[in-house]
Amino acid sequence: MSTGALGNVVTCGATYTEILPVHECFRSIQGEGHYQGKAAFFIRLAGCDVGCHWCDVKESWTVDASGYWSVQYLAEQAAASGAQIAVITGGEPLLYDLTFLTAQLKSRGLKTHLETSGSSPLSGEWDWICLSPKKFKPPLPTIFTQANELKMIIFNKSDFLWAEENAAKVTVSCKRFLQPEWSREKKMLAEIVHYIKDHPQWELSLQIHKYLGLP
Repeated sequence: MSTGALGNVVTCGATYTEILPVHECFRSIQGEGHYQGKAAFFIRLAGCDVGCHWCDVKESWTVDASGYWSVQYLAEQAAASGAQIAVITGGEPLLYDLTFLTAQLKSRGLKTHLETSGSSPLSGEWDWICLSPKKFKPPLPTIFTQANELKMIIFNKSDFLWAEENAAKVTVSCKRFLQPEWSREKKMLAEIVHYIKDHPQWELSLQIHKYLGLP
């Protein structure tokens, strides 16, 4: 599904936490990181203030006035999908207060996973937080200790140093992943494998959904 109706499911008195701008929702598998291969329902929120030049979903940066969805409707769609995990991604999802969304998802028995750059304050109740810092707008210091997973995108060799700088800020139990930027996958994958051999605290993350042609 790529569109949602707002009119008859949100009252005039709805607060901003009860509706959210949505770029798309879909059921697929998690293609990256610790939960790679697990079935999930993805809610991709619209809007981003980070603006990575290599972002592969640049169309999610724009907020369409007609694309606001009821949080309850989103939660109902997630529950109806049959997935046990709801992944909130973007764009940059923490531009919005996600407290009501995670409450609605959890009330329907779903695990809540967040994918964020950490550039905005954390909100919501999460079972798993994937932090993917970006140089263009670094994470707020407070989110590092909350992250369950650190996913560093490797575009060139200098990004290994950036990865280590961020890894020094997360907890000991936080999973650490290096992932090649997709347009440079063939070049950087070999560099990442070599780096992980010498730095075994890191793991390899691949965007397997792209290899499989999935959303």
